[in-house]
Amino acid sequence: MRIIVIGKEGQVARALAERASTHGATAVLLGRPALDLADPSGIEDILSETGGDVIVNAAAYTAVDQAEAEADLADAINGTGAGAVAGAAAAMGIPVIQLSTDYVFDGTADRAYREDDATRPLGVYGRSKLLGEEAVMAETDNHAILRTAWVYSPFGKNFVKTMLRLAREREEVGVVADQHGSPTSAHDIADCVITVARNMIERPKDKNLRGIFHMTGSGFATWAEFAAEIFLQSARLGGPHARVRPIKTADYPTPAKRPANSRLDCEKLARVHGVTLPLWRASLEPCIKRLLDETRGQETIR
Repeated sequence: MRIIVIGKEGQVARALAERASTHGATAVLLGRPALDLADPSGIEDILSETGGDVIVNAAAYTAVDQAEAEADLADAINGTGAGAVAGAAAAMGIPVIQLSTDYVFDGTADRAYREDDATRPLGVYGRSKLLGEEAVMAETDNHAILRTAWVYSPFGKNFVKTMLRLAREREEVGVVADQHGSPTSAHDIADCVITVARNMIERPKDKNLRGIFHMTGSGFATWAEFAAEIFLQSARLGGPHARVRPIKTADYPTPAKRPANSRLDCEKLARVHGVTLPLWRASLEPCIKRLLDETRGQETIR
């Protein structure tokens, strides 16, 4: 299976690059400057020339706060660009997998969100990702839209890396305790994406495999609980740790409003595709160990 991955530096794209071979697949990563979702001209030609069995769009404008001031750019990348990728997949006659987000919801529900719940984005980022979902659905029926949340990995910028950095600088860290969601490993996402891709390829006429699915790590937490677990596991591995001081969202104002409830119901993914992501605490340890090993390696070189 040859997977065309849109995105080269993102967490999921890099995890797909590492995990593909373990599933007997090949991942070909495409990104800027050769392929830029902000400029959809030429996308179909590039993807057709690359060739593959499935396209995974793992690229996105993800600067949630900055998006409030760059709405046009966010819409172009996350909306129009996603549609152009799906259109190319349709022209090639292959499935497309689009990664989306919990930010399409407003977070006011008192339970985990299901795929058919009403979408009400609170900010530009969530709205742009919803535009992408709509654009993909308009271009091709041969799609799977996978909504995820609270992604972390050894790559790029994410909450785990931020917490470990702060633990090296201070003894106590204030962390929001009134937002709920599911920490999700990018490597677990990659494993899931590859399974979904294979299912779609092997059963091209199965409509049940297409549509919107929720995909997060098993179990729920607040950001403060997530941070506490990061510090606990880091301490066990001889790494930096700090005390967590729970704070309210109102105590940490940001340009973009975050949903208080980012919990996603992943029952449909398990039932249809046979995939349940591991408990988030279990997936956290290998990520922290890798980050600590990398830091120690860098210190040894110095």
